[in-house]
Amino acid sequence: MLVAIDHVQLAAPPGSEDALRAYYGNVLGLTEVPKPPVLAARGGCWFRAGAVRLHLGIEGDFRPARKAHPGLRVTDIEAYAARLAERGAPVTWDDNLPGHLRFYSVDPVGNRLEFLEAVKPSGPGA
Repeated sequence: MLVAIDHVQLAAPPGSEDALRAYYGNVLGLTEVPKPPVLAARGGCWFRAGAVRLHLGIEGDFRPARKAHPGLRVTDIEAYAARLAERGAPVTWDDNLPGHLRFYSVDPVGNRLEFLEAVKPSGPGA
């Protein structure tokens, strides 16, 4: 039986590891996790924040997906969006998901990322 998602893997072009480390580490605030030696030989890099694990794998004929993306839950989404914008990452807000605040960004190689936070209900009966 399925119990959880272990990780999400995104693709990246050869030689992009330094840009990925700068973005996922310095901009998003994830921690790089060492890859096992046999996998490290393939390039790419792995990142973690709490239970969230993102793997960036190298793909020779890389093309970023236009629609596919991970949806990452965050806390204090406005401050997190400001952090990304201050570090030069694009932030595009989208208000089409009821009960959530969310925005999209892209990493340095064009992978789309969604960031969202549930909004606490307000008003009578909330």
